[in-house]
Amino acid sequence: MELGIYTFVENTPIEGESELQHPAKRLNQLMEEIELADELGLDVFAIGEHHREEYVSSSPSTLLAAAAACTKNIKLSSAVTVLGSEDPVRVYQQFSTIDLLSKGRAEIMVGRGSFVESFPLFGHDLQDYEELFLEKLQLLMKLREKEVISWEGKHRPSIDHRGVYPRPYQDKLPVWRAVGGTPKSAYEAGAMGMPMAIAIIGGQPSQFKQMVDIHKRGAADYDQPEQRVSINSHGFIADTTEEAADIAFPAFKTTMDKIGKERGWPPMSRQQFDASITLKGANAVGNPQDIIDKIMYQHEIFGHDRFLLQMSVGSVPHEKLLRSIELFAKEVAPVVREKLG
Repeated sequence: MELGIYTFVENTPIEGESELQHPAKRLNQLMEEIELADELGLDVFAIGEHHREEYVSSSPSTLLAAAAACTKNIKLSSAVTVLGSEDPVRVYQQFSTIDLLSKGRAEIMVGRGSFVESFPLFGHDLQDYEELFLEKLQLLMKLREKEVISWEGKHRPSIDHRGVYPRPYQDKLPVWRAVGGTPKSAYEAGAMGMPMAIAIIGGQPSQFKQMVDIHKRGAADYDQPEQRVSINSHGFIADTTEEAADIAFPAFKTTMDKIGKERGWPPMSRQQFDASITLKGANAVGNPQDIIDKIMYQHEIFGHDRFLLQMSVGSVPHEKLLRSIELFAKEVAPVVREKLG
């Protein structure tokens, strides 16, 4: 199993600090996090796209290009690229460039996105939300196959026998599809021969088993080989369960309460949070053994090939985050890899 980290490069209030960090400082910290993950042997570092004031990640490809220059082994992915409001040609060019810089370590994770700010920002109609994504995904997948393409769609100007450059270091850029709880998305990913990343950030993970089954069915129905599956979860690791929960809860609550206010959710209570970090809950928060147990429990359900952990659902002290990465790499990863061969 591949083990890694994903982030949206949040910049939210940290408990006990009076001011937000300067975005430049937050990005310096991000590079430290990526370098440490690479140095300690984690497999993947992924950066998601958001266009909101509490995140410093509107341009994941730029950040991943910087990471390519200061790492040696770790795979570098988006998580996700909001493809409906992007130009697939530019996405392909950007990630091909990252792939060249990193000598074959770039990946793209595409999705509809959990927020919609990018659509009006870039002049797209939200009524076209579904059409935009599927059309652009089809174009992106075609770009992987041919150097010179002709293409015609509804939402983007046609391409008439044009080459798209540069080509990547790898033969084909890996493209994952990120899904939430929509069965149609899982089926489409399988039908298109795409590996699938499932974001499990609430409820009980066992409820998402159907998504893996539907993904397999889509692949079988369209004569595609069975594809890989990643489980992407919120979490945090410290030396003790209590310490991990005490560090993570204020950050989780800050973020979830802000989103909840916009979407009509009640404020998060400590009781709810504590329930979510039990073995069968969605969040992977605890000591190293807690995280090992959770990964193994979920592997019995999904048989997945990759597990990515978002350690900064809201901002936490930087030194605590580095410690979380260290524990993940040194104490969790070796045990999980040994258990799963």
